[in-house]
Amino acid sequence: MSRIGKKPITVPAGVKVAIDPHAGSIRIEGPKGTLNQRLRPEVKVVWTDSEKEIVCTIDAADAEDKQVRAYWGLTRALIAKMVKGVTEGYEKKLEVVGVGWNAKLQGMNLVLNVGYADPVVMPIPAGVKVEVAGAIVTVSGPDAQAVGQFASAMRAKRKPEPYKGKGVKYVDETITRKQGKAFGS
Repeated sequence: MSRIGKKPITVPAGVKVAIDPHAGSIRIEGPKGTLNQRLRPEVKVVWTDSEKEIVCTIDAADAEDKQVRAYWGLTRALIAKMVKGVTEGYEKKLEVVGVGWNAKLQGMNLVLNVGYADPVVMPIPAGVKVEVAGAIVTVSGPDAQAVGQFASAMRAKRKPEPYKGKGVKYVDETITRKQGKAFGS
């Protein structure tokens, strides 16, 4: 049995939950935004308004199927991340390291000057908020997947290199530095 799937998800006050069994989706609204998620048909999701809990279950016949048990735990984890996202939100901080390298906002685009001939323009997806303070870029929003995807795409534009440490890196990331080539004696 799924150890994660069995746990009920406690919903804090101020969060609205709507489950549509016909469409097979769940909608969660909170102070940080609204998130929707399609549900697997093998997993049943029940919202008890009196106990303020969301419970995921599967049929007893499907309990032996390893794939269904995996969907059970996955569904519970995705819903728990949605509840956390609409209440607390998610945030990733990145740092642009390099002489003359910077990031700036232009409307709904993030413009990176990271050593290429032309600046790299990245459109900011809906539901994601980007703030630039000097060399630190903060990506935040209620959807963990969207925040992580945009931060990863930003880092991929110029990954940090090990010799001088230049590039776009996460703030808490450590770059293992290499010595470089040694010249004649």
